[in-house]
Amino acid sequence: MTTPTPQAVRLQTLVGAGILLIGLALAGGAISIPSAAGYGGIGPNFLPWLVAGVLALCGVMIIREARTGGFRNMAEPSGAPQGDWVAFAWVSAGLLANAALITTIGFILSCALCYMLAVQGLRRAAGQDAGRPRTLLIDLGTGLAISAPVFWAFTQFLAINLPGLTSTGWI
Repeated sequence: MTTPTPQAVRLQTLVGAGILLIGLALAGGAISIPSAAGYGGIGPNFLPWLVAGVLALCGVMIIREARTGGFRNMAEPSGAPQGDWVAFAWVSAGLLANAALITTIGFILSCALCYMLAVQGLRRAAGQDAGRPRTLLIDLGTGLAISAPVFWAFTQFLAINLPGLTSTGWI
């Protein structure tokens, strides 16, 4: 076990403080959400308050850990010494395509496209075979298999409106 340097302790404290601030910001946003209880006895502000509280607690625990000797038993960082910018571009393209196309082609297709592009980036970062038509189709099919049930669960069972390709509520 190595003792962290004072600079490492400061940086670790900053990480904890950042997480604590995000939790407090979420709590500030949760204040504006109405608290009227719904069918299950909890209101729409329950989950934002829960996430804010857990983030704030994690931030406090990280600050405490950093101030009482730093992160202990930390393994050496693994992976490449530099970021993989090509993989980053693929994942970013997936997220941006999803944001740009969700209202045009619907939730299911835009999320499946996002999944396919992001997995292509992750495959490239891991040095796996990517870009072949078969791999692209498998990734797209997996994206459809994940996004379709999520869409149906939200629209049909939870009555939350998500952008669809048709007005039927099933696609």
